[in-house]
This record gives sequence, C-alpha cells and structure tokens, in this order.
Amino acid sequence: MIFYFSGTGNTQWVARQLAEATGEKLYYIPDELRKGELSYTMATDERLGFCFPTHGWQPPRIVREFIRRARFEAATYVYAVTTCGDNMGHAMRILNKELANKGLQAQSVFAVLMPESNVCFPFLHLDTKEREREKIAQARERVAHISELVVNRQRGVEELIRGAIPYTYTYVIGGYYNKHLISDDKLWVDADACIQCGLCAKLCPVGDIEGLPPHWKHDGSCTNCLACYHHCPRHAIHWGTMKRGQYVFKENA
Repeated sequence: MIFYFSGTGNTQWVARQLAEATGEKLYYIPDELRKGELSYTMATDERLGFCFPTHGWQPPRIVREFIRRARFEAATYVYAVTTCGDNMGHAMRILNKELANKGLQAQSVFAVLMPESNVCFPFLHLDTKEREREKIAQARERVAHISELVVNRQRGVEELIRGAIPYTYTYVIGGYYNKHLISDDKLWVDADACIQCGLCAKLCPVGDIEGLPPHWKHDGSCTNCLACYHHCPRHAIHWGTMKRGQYVFKENA
C-alpha cells in the first residue's frame, strides 16, 4: 500500500513510479479521509509507504491528520518519501513521531528534489523552466534508485536533504508557516479573469472551494497545497498581493 498526497503533481508522479516498481496499490489520502473508515491490513509481503510534499519544512497537515485517524495492521516494512523544492528540514522526524503513536516507524526515509511550487514566502521563487527540467531529470534517476531499495525492503536508509539549519527551518520558520499561513485567508480570485470552469473546486482536496466565481469557505480546512492556485488555466487565483508564477508537474515539459 502506498498512501500519497500531492498538490501540483510532483509527489503523485513519485508515488506512481513507486507503485509501478512494487506492484502495490496507490491510495490518495484526501479520498481515503472522505471514506471515514480508515482501517488497513497489510498482506504478508506488502510494504507500507507514505509519499508527501514538504510544506513549510513539515509534513502537510492533511497527511498528519490521516495518520492520526487511520489504523494499520500487520505492517512489517514501512518507508516514506517526501518531495521538496530545496530542502525538507526535519520533516521526517515529525512524520515518524506521528507514526510512533500508531506503533510504527518508517524504517527507510528518502527525499526527492523537485521543482519549487511554494509562492507563500517572499524569499522563495519558482524555478526557471530550465531548472525544472534539470530537477525532473535528476529526480527520475533518484526515484529509480529509491524504488530498487524499497522493492528489496532495505532498512536503515536515510537519504534526506535536511538543509544547513534543519531545526530552524522546521521548528522556527516552518512553525510560523504551519501556524499562520496554512489558511485560505490570502487566496482570492480575479473575477474578470476567471472563466468559471470549476477546476479549482474539483481539485481542492478538502472541499474548501464553492460557487462560481469560486470562493473559499474559511472554515479552517485549507491545507495550503496551492492546487487551486497552480492549476487555474487563466491564473485568475492569487495568493496575497505578490505577483508569482504557476507550476504544475509535466514530465516531458
């Protein structure tokens, strides 16, 4: 079983490659949360994998919520893969704390560098198209390597990109980000540019968008994945007042 979450498609791409390599089923975390009954029993030879993007140097809130609510039986090999635009700080440390509450531990953990998608910090910028292509080419080799280790159930592997000051990234900057910026308060739509296609509402993993032109419910459910922002075909959705670009994963871009 592979449980994944993805906003712009980076992590979905990684998870799909892992599923192909292992022959194991993919589960999209938002879909699972909507089901309500979150009980999973592993087959004797089945692996348990978690794939998620790093959000503010921490696992996304929706991933942590899923682990807290789910029950996993007979899991003998557990691994986790995170995608990040630059580095991921101590995101895996936080993930393993959540898993420990379920009597589990990710025995091998990995990070995959992917094109940047965070537009919420003024000091973060999307990659150039050339850099996007470079990262995806490198990630293709990286995921093939990870897949081989996972297929062989390698334990004790830590191949992470923590950065120069991981504690500060995760618990100081990331702490502020996850406390104050995981919100739909700064998302807004340019009604003149909006073509009312409804794609943003369809893609929202938590059902936080409704109406045409769309508006956000402001009910605390937003997980700040920015799927609405990046997938908008007319770039009619904005975050704050900064003019930033869009990114959606395209393997052959």
